[in-house]
Amino acid sequence: MAAAAPAALDCWGALEEGRLTGAVSAALGRPVRLAGFRTAAIAYEPGSPATGALLRVTGATADGQPWSLFLKVLQHPRHWPRLGELPAEIRQPFLEMFPWRGELAAWEPGFADRLPAGLRLPRLYRLDELGDDRVAVWMENVRTLDDPWEPPRFARAARALGRLAARRSDPAVLAASGLPPGTGLRYYSRSRVELVGLPTLERDEVWAHPLVAGAVDGRLRADLRALGARVPELLDRLDAVPQALPHGDASPQNLLVPADAPDSFVAIDVSFQNPQAVGFDLGQLLVGLTHAGQLPAAVLPEVHAVLVPAFTDGLRAEGGQASAEEVAWDTWPVWSSGPASPHCRSSAWPSGRPPPWPQPSASAPP
Repeated sequence: MAAAAPAALDCWGALEEGRLTGAVSAALGRPVRLAGFRTAAIAYEPGSPATGALLRVTGATADGQPWSLFLKVLQHPRHWPRLGELPAEIRQPFLEMFPWRGELAAWEPGFADRLPAGLRLPRLYRLDELGDDRVAVWMENVRTLDDPWEPPRFARAARALGRLAARRSDPAVLAASGLPPGTGLRYYSRSRVELVGLPTLERDEVWAHPLVAGAVDGRLRADLRALGARVPELLDRLDAVPQALPHGDASPQNLLVPADAPDSFVAIDVSFQNPQAVGFDLGQLLVGLTHAGQLPAAVLPEVHAVLVPAFTDGLRAEGGQASAEEVAWDTWPVWSSGPASPHCRSSAWPSGRPPPWPQPSASAPP
Protein backbone atom coordinates (compact mmCIF):
# COMPACT_ATOMS: atom_id res chain seq x y z
CA MET A 1 0.00 0.00 0.00
CA ALA A 2 1.38 3.41 -0.96
CA ALA A 3 0.91 5.70 2.01
CA ALA A 4 0.49 9.39 1.25
CA ALA A 5 0.86 10.49 4.87
CA PRO A 6 4.16 12.23 5.72
CA ALA A 7 6.37 10.43 8.20
CA ALA A 8 5.80 13.16 10.81
CA LEU A 9 2.15 12.15 10.98
CA ASP A 10 2.62 8.47 11.73
CA CYS A 11 0.99 9.10 15.13
CA TRP A 12 2.97 6.58 17.15
CA GLY A 13 2.13 3.70 14.84
CA ALA A 14 -1.61 4.31 14.60
CA LEU A 15 -1.33 4.52 10.80
CA GLU A 16 0.58 1.24 10.45
CA GLU A 17 -0.91 -0.71 7.54
CA GLY A 18 -2.41 -3.55 9.56
CA ARG A 19 -4.14 -1.23 12.00
CA LEU A 20 -5.47 1.07 9.29
CA THR A 21 -6.68 -1.84 7.19
CA GLY A 22 -8.47 -3.28 10.20
CA ALA A 23 -10.19 0.04 10.91
CA VAL A 24 -11.33 0.47 7.30
CA SER A 25 -12.53 -3.13 7.14
CA ALA A 26 -14.59 -2.57 10.28
CA ALA A 27 -16.06 0.63 8.85
CA LEU A 28 -17.00 -0.94 5.52
CA GLY A 29 -18.18 -4.20 7.05
CA ARG A 30 -15.95 -6.44 4.93
CA PRO A 31 -12.28 -7.40 4.64
CA VAL A 32 -10.46 -4.99 2.35
CA ARG A 33 -7.06 -4.16 0.93
CA LEU A 34 -6.10 -0.51 0.71
CA ALA A 35 -4.77 1.32 -2.33
CA GLY A 36 -3.43 4.21 -0.25
CA PHE A 37 -4.46 6.93 2.16
CA ARG A 38 -4.12 10.59 3.00
CA THR A 39 -4.28 12.44 6.32
CA ALA A 40 -5.46 15.91 7.26
CA ALA A 41 -4.84 17.36 10.72
CA ILE A 42 -7.95 18.92 12.25
CA ALA A 43 -7.78 22.70 12.54
CA TYR A 44 -8.80 22.65 16.18
CA GLU A 45 -6.77 23.29 19.31
CA PRO A 46 -8.07 20.83 21.91
CA GLY A 47 -8.15 21.79 25.55
CA SER A 48 -7.59 18.31 26.94
CA PRO A 49 -4.14 17.07 27.97
CA ALA A 50 -5.35 13.64 26.85
CA THR A 51 -5.56 14.60 23.16
CA GLY A 52 -2.42 13.60 21.29
CA ALA A 53 -3.71 13.74 17.70
CA LEU A 54 -6.82 14.55 15.69
CA LEU A 55 -6.80 13.47 12.05
CA ARG A 56 -9.13 12.76 9.17
CA VAL A 57 -7.83 9.79 7.21
CA THR A 58 -9.19 9.13 3.72
CA GLY A 59 -8.43 6.79 0.87
CA ALA A 60 -9.75 4.05 -1.36
CA THR A 61 -9.79 0.28 -1.27
CA ALA A 62 -7.95 -1.79 -3.84
CA ASP A 63 -11.29 -2.40 -5.60
CA GLY A 64 -12.05 1.32 -5.79
CA GLN A 65 -14.39 2.03 -2.86
CA PRO A 66 -13.68 5.38 -1.16
CA TRP A 67 -13.56 5.60 2.61
CA SER A 68 -13.10 8.24 5.30
CA LEU A 69 -12.34 7.80 9.01
CA PHE A 70 -11.62 10.01 12.00
CA LEU A 71 -8.61 9.18 14.17
CA LYS A 72 -8.12 10.44 17.69
CA VAL A 73 -5.09 9.44 19.72
CA LEU A 74 -5.62 9.58 23.47
CA GLN A 75 -2.54 9.90 25.65
CA HIS A 76 -1.48 9.90 29.28
CA PRO A 77 -1.03 13.52 30.44
CA ARG A 78 2.67 12.94 31.06
CA HIS A 79 2.97 13.42 27.27
CA TRP A 80 1.25 16.82 27.41
CA PRO A 81 3.61 19.61 26.26
CA ARG A 82 2.11 22.06 28.76
CA LEU A 83 2.60 19.84 31.80
CA GLY A 84 5.42 22.04 33.04
CA GLU A 85 3.06 25.00 33.29
CA LEU A 86 1.06 23.35 36.07
CA PRO A 87 1.91 24.44 39.61
CA ALA A 88 4.47 22.03 41.05
CA GLU A 89 2.26 21.11 43.99
CA ILE A 90 -0.48 19.64 41.77
CA ARG A 91 1.59 18.15 38.97
CA GLN A 92 2.00 14.66 40.42
CA PRO A 93 -1.60 14.36 41.67
CA PHE A 94 -2.71 15.52 38.23
CA LEU A 95 -0.69 12.79 36.54
CA GLU A 96 -2.07 10.18 38.92
CA MET A 97 -5.71 11.23 38.77
CA PHE A 98 -6.39 12.57 35.28
CA PRO A 99 -8.79 10.14 33.52
CA TRP A 100 -7.09 10.21 30.14
CA ARG A 101 -9.11 7.25 28.81
CA GLY A 102 -12.33 8.60 30.27
CA GLU A 103 -14.07 9.53 27.03
CA LEU A 104 -14.13 5.87 25.99
CA ALA A 105 -16.97 5.56 28.50
CA ALA A 106 -19.21 7.08 25.83
CA TRP A 107 -19.45 3.72 24.06
CA GLU A 108 -20.08 1.72 27.25
CA PRO A 109 -23.42 0.78 28.82
CA GLY A 110 -24.65 3.60 31.00
CA PHE A 111 -23.99 6.20 28.34
CA ALA A 112 -24.47 4.68 24.90
CA ASP A 113 -27.68 2.91 25.90
CA ARG A 114 -29.15 6.00 27.60
CA LEU A 115 -29.03 8.42 24.68
CA PRO A 116 -32.37 10.04 23.79
CA ALA A 117 -33.69 10.44 20.25
CA GLY A 118 -31.82 13.20 18.44
CA LEU A 119 -28.53 12.53 20.22
CA ARG A 120 -26.10 9.84 19.10
CA LEU A 121 -22.42 8.90 19.17
CA PRO A 122 -20.04 8.61 16.23
CA ARG A 123 -19.74 4.97 15.24
CA LEU A 124 -16.68 3.40 16.87
CA TYR A 125 -14.77 1.10 14.53
CA ARG A 126 -11.59 0.09 16.34
CA LEU A 127 -9.37 0.75 19.36
CA ASP A 128 -5.64 0.17 19.09
CA GLU A 129 -3.31 0.19 22.07
CA LEU A 130 -0.17 1.95 20.81
CA GLY A 131 2.02 1.43 23.86
CA ASP A 132 3.50 4.04 26.18
CA ASP A 133 -0.02 4.90 27.42
CA ARG A 134 -1.49 5.92 24.09
CA VAL A 135 -4.58 4.52 22.37
CA ALA A 136 -5.86 5.12 18.84
CA VAL A 137 -9.61 5.61 18.57
CA TRP A 138 -10.92 4.96 15.05
CA MET A 139 -14.41 6.33 14.53
CA GLU A 140 -16.90 7.68 12.06
CA ASN A 141 -15.88 10.82 10.20
CA VAL A 142 -19.12 12.75 10.69
CA ARG A 143 -19.94 15.16 7.87
CA THR A 144 -21.09 18.31 9.66
CA LEU A 145 -22.69 21.64 8.96
CA ASP A 146 -20.52 24.69 9.56
CA ASP A 147 -23.30 27.27 9.89
CA PRO A 148 -23.37 29.38 13.08
CA TRP A 149 -25.23 28.33 16.20
CA GLU A 150 -28.40 30.37 16.79
CA PRO A 151 -30.69 30.32 19.88
CA PRO A 152 -33.03 27.64 18.43
CA ARG A 153 -30.11 25.23 18.04
CA PHE A 154 -28.87 26.01 21.55
CA ALA A 155 -32.37 25.24 22.79
CA ARG A 156 -32.47 21.89 20.92
CA ALA A 157 -29.09 20.96 22.38
CA ALA A 158 -30.17 21.93 25.90
CA ARG A 159 -33.38 19.90 25.55
CA ALA A 160 -31.41 16.83 24.41
CA LEU A 161 -28.98 17.22 27.31
CA GLY A 162 -31.87 17.53 29.74
CA ARG A 163 -33.32 14.28 28.46
CA LEU A 164 -29.90 12.64 28.77
CA ALA A 165 -29.51 13.88 32.36
CA ALA A 166 -32.89 12.44 33.33
CA ARG A 167 -31.98 9.08 31.80
CA ARG A 168 -28.70 9.06 33.76
CA SER A 169 -29.97 10.15 37.17
CA ASP A 170 -31.26 6.95 38.75
CA PRO A 171 -29.35 5.72 41.82
CA ALA A 172 -27.90 2.63 40.11
CA VAL A 173 -26.31 4.69 37.32
CA LEU A 174 -24.94 7.26 39.77
CA ALA A 175 -23.49 4.56 42.03
CA ALA A 176 -21.82 2.82 39.08
CA SER A 177 -19.39 5.72 38.70
CA GLY A 178 -17.86 4.82 42.06
CA LEU A 179 -17.31 8.49 42.91
CA PRO A 180 -19.18 10.94 45.15
CA PRO A 181 -21.03 13.97 43.76
CA GLY A 182 -18.92 16.79 42.42
CA THR A 183 -15.60 14.89 42.43
CA GLY A 184 -14.47 16.06 39.01
CA LEU A 185 -15.63 19.64 39.43
CA ARG A 186 -13.96 19.97 42.83
CA TYR A 187 -10.67 18.66 41.45
CA TYR A 188 -10.96 21.06 38.51
CA SER A 189 -11.71 23.92 40.88
CA ARG A 190 -8.70 23.11 43.02
CA SER A 191 -6.24 22.73 40.15
CA ARG A 192 -7.46 25.40 37.74
CA VAL A 193 -9.29 27.98 39.84
CA GLU A 194 -7.68 28.01 43.29
CA LEU A 195 -4.08 27.36 42.22
CA VAL A 196 -4.05 29.10 38.83
CA GLY A 197 -7.06 31.30 38.14
CA LEU A 198 -7.43 33.17 41.43
CA PRO A 199 -3.71 33.93 41.85
CA THR A 200 -3.73 35.26 38.30
CA LEU A 201 -6.26 37.90 39.34
CA GLU A 202 -3.65 39.37 41.66
CA ARG A 203 -1.05 39.87 38.93
CA ASP A 204 -1.11 43.52 37.85
CA GLU A 205 0.62 42.67 34.57
CA VAL A 206 -2.40 40.61 33.56
CA TRP A 207 -4.71 43.61 33.84
CA ALA A 208 -2.18 45.80 32.04
CA HIS A 209 -1.96 43.39 29.09
CA PRO A 210 -3.30 45.10 25.95
CA LEU A 211 -5.82 42.33 25.31
CA VAL A 212 -7.31 42.89 28.77
CA ALA A 213 -6.83 46.59 29.41
CA GLY A 214 -8.63 47.52 26.22
CA ALA A 215 -11.56 45.19 26.78
CA VAL A 216 -12.66 45.37 30.45
CA ASP A 217 -13.45 48.00 33.02
CA GLY A 218 -12.16 48.27 36.57
CA ARG A 219 -15.10 46.40 38.05
CA LEU A 220 -14.27 43.01 36.53
CA ARG A 221 -11.28 42.33 38.74
CA ALA A 222 -13.27 43.06 41.89
CA ASP A 223 -16.22 41.01 40.66
CA LEU A 224 -14.01 38.00 39.92
CA ARG A 225 -12.33 38.27 43.32
CA ALA A 226 -15.74 38.30 45.00
CA LEU A 227 -16.88 35.37 42.92
CA GLY A 228 -13.70 33.45 43.67
CA ALA A 229 -14.32 33.81 47.38
CA ARG A 230 -17.73 32.18 46.86
CA VAL A 231 -16.42 29.09 45.06
CA PRO A 232 -16.54 26.76 48.12
CA GLU A 233 -20.12 27.88 48.82
CA LEU A 234 -21.10 27.32 45.18
CA LEU A 235 -19.55 23.84 45.10
CA ASP A 236 -21.45 22.87 48.24
CA ARG A 237 -24.67 24.18 46.74
CA LEU A 238 -24.10 22.19 43.53
CA ASP A 239 -23.57 19.00 45.53
CA ALA A 240 -26.92 19.55 47.24
CA VAL A 241 -29.12 19.74 44.13
CA PRO A 242 -30.33 16.63 42.23
CA GLN A 243 -27.48 14.77 40.55
CA ALA A 244 -26.97 13.12 37.15
CA LEU A 245 -24.11 11.76 35.08
CA PRO A 246 -23.56 14.41 32.40
CA HIS A 247 -22.02 14.51 28.96
CA GLY A 248 -19.31 16.35 30.86
CA ASP A 249 -17.94 18.73 28.22
CA ALA A 250 -21.03 19.72 26.27
CA SER A 251 -19.68 22.74 24.43
CA PRO A 252 -21.14 23.21 20.95
CA GLN A 253 -17.83 21.99 19.52
CA ASN A 254 -18.55 18.62 21.14
CA LEU A 255 -22.12 18.42 19.86
CA LEU A 256 -21.59 17.96 16.14
CA VAL A 257 -24.45 18.89 13.81
CA PRO A 258 -24.59 16.19 11.10
CA ALA A 259 -25.33 17.45 7.60
CA ASP A 260 -27.80 14.62 6.96
CA ALA A 261 -29.79 15.28 10.17
CA PRO A 262 -29.32 18.96 11.08
CA ASP A 263 -31.85 18.93 13.92
CA SER A 264 -29.87 16.26 15.78
CA PHE A 265 -26.44 16.09 17.43
CA VAL A 266 -23.47 13.71 17.55
CA ALA A 267 -21.86 13.74 21.00
CA ILE A 268 -18.06 13.56 21.24
CA ASP A 269 -15.40 14.12 23.94
CA VAL A 270 -17.38 12.82 26.90
CA SER A 271 -15.84 13.83 30.24
CA PHE A 272 -16.54 14.25 34.00
CA GLN A 273 -18.26 10.88 34.33
CA ASN A 274 -19.17 11.15 37.98
CA PRO A 275 -22.33 12.54 39.61
CA GLN A 276 -22.69 16.26 39.01
CA ALA A 277 -25.48 18.76 39.61
CA VAL A 278 -28.25 17.99 37.15
CA GLY A 279 -27.66 21.02 34.91
CA PHE A 280 -23.86 20.61 34.76
CA ASP A 281 -23.74 20.50 30.96
CA LEU A 282 -25.26 23.95 30.54
CA GLY A 283 -22.08 25.74 31.66
CA GLN A 284 -19.99 24.67 28.69
CA LEU A 285 -22.95 24.79 26.32
CA LEU A 286 -23.29 28.46 27.21
CA VAL A 287 -19.68 29.63 27.02
CA GLY A 288 -17.90 27.11 24.79
CA LEU A 289 -18.08 29.11 21.56
CA THR A 290 -17.15 32.32 23.35
CA HIS A 291 -14.07 30.64 24.85
CA ALA A 292 -13.12 29.66 21.32
CA GLY A 293 -13.57 33.20 20.00
CA GLN A 294 -16.46 32.15 17.76
CA LEU A 295 -19.36 33.85 19.55
CA PRO A 296 -19.34 37.41 20.96
CA ALA A 297 -19.85 37.58 24.71
CA ALA A 298 -22.54 40.19 24.11
CA VAL A 299 -24.95 37.50 22.86
CA LEU A 300 -24.56 35.23 25.89
CA PRO A 301 -27.59 36.67 27.73
CA GLU A 302 -29.79 35.78 24.75
CA VAL A 303 -28.37 32.26 24.69
CA HIS A 304 -28.65 31.90 28.46
CA ALA A 305 -32.33 32.80 28.30
CA VAL A 306 -33.20 29.71 26.23
CA LEU A 307 -31.00 27.12 27.92
CA VAL A 308 -32.64 26.54 31.30
CA PRO A 309 -36.25 26.34 30.02
CA ALA A 310 -35.25 23.95 27.21
CA PHE A 311 -33.11 21.75 29.49
CA THR A 312 -35.87 21.61 32.09
CA ASP A 313 -38.41 20.72 29.41
CA GLY A 314 -36.21 17.83 28.23
CA LEU A 315 -35.61 16.68 31.80
CA ARG A 316 -39.33 16.63 32.57
CA ALA A 317 -40.09 14.78 29.33
CA GLU A 318 -38.02 11.87 30.68
CA GLY A 319 -39.45 11.96 34.18
CA GLY A 320 -36.80 14.13 35.84
CA GLN A 321 -37.97 16.13 38.84
CA ALA A 322 -35.41 18.93 39.27
CA SER A 323 -36.76 22.46 39.26
CA ALA A 324 -35.69 25.16 36.83
CA GLU A 325 -33.91 26.90 39.71
CA GLU A 326 -31.89 23.76 40.48
CA VAL A 327 -31.01 23.35 36.81
CA ALA A 328 -29.96 26.99 36.53
CA TRP A 329 -27.31 26.65 39.22
CA ASP A 330 -24.96 25.11 36.70
CA THR A 331 -24.52 28.20 34.55
CA TRP A 332 -22.02 29.55 37.08
CA PRO A 333 -18.50 30.58 36.04
CA VAL A 334 -16.42 28.34 33.82
CA TRP A 335 -12.66 28.85 33.71
CA SER A 336 -10.33 27.56 31.04
CA SER A 337 -6.89 28.20 29.63
CA GLY A 338 -5.53 28.30 26.11
CA PRO A 339 -4.74 25.59 23.57
CA ALA A 340 -3.31 22.25 24.51
CA SER A 341 -1.83 19.44 22.50
CA PRO A 342 -0.32 19.62 19.01
CA HIS A 343 -1.67 17.31 16.34
CA CYS A 344 1.09 14.67 16.33
CA ARG A 345 4.54 14.05 17.76
CA SER A 346 5.73 17.64 17.62
CA SER A 347 6.84 19.15 20.91
CA ALA A 348 6.76 22.66 19.41
CA TRP A 349 3.81 25.01 19.72
CA PRO A 350 2.19 26.43 16.59
CA SER A 351 2.90 30.05 15.75
CA GLY A 352 0.60 32.60 17.26
CA ARG A 353 0.41 30.96 20.67
CA PRO A 354 -1.55 33.19 23.06
CA PRO A 355 0.00 34.60 26.24
CA PRO A 356 0.73 31.84 28.81
CA TRP A 357 -1.59 33.12 31.50
CA PRO A 358 -5.13 31.70 31.85
CA GLN A 359 -8.01 33.51 30.19
CA PRO A 360 -11.13 33.49 32.41
CA SER A 361 -14.67 33.97 31.21
CA ALA A 362 -17.65 34.11 33.53
CA SER A 363 -21.40 34.35 33.61
CA ALA A 364 -23.22 35.15 36.83
CA PRO A 365 -25.11 32.43 38.67
CA PRO A 366 -28.85 32.95 39.01
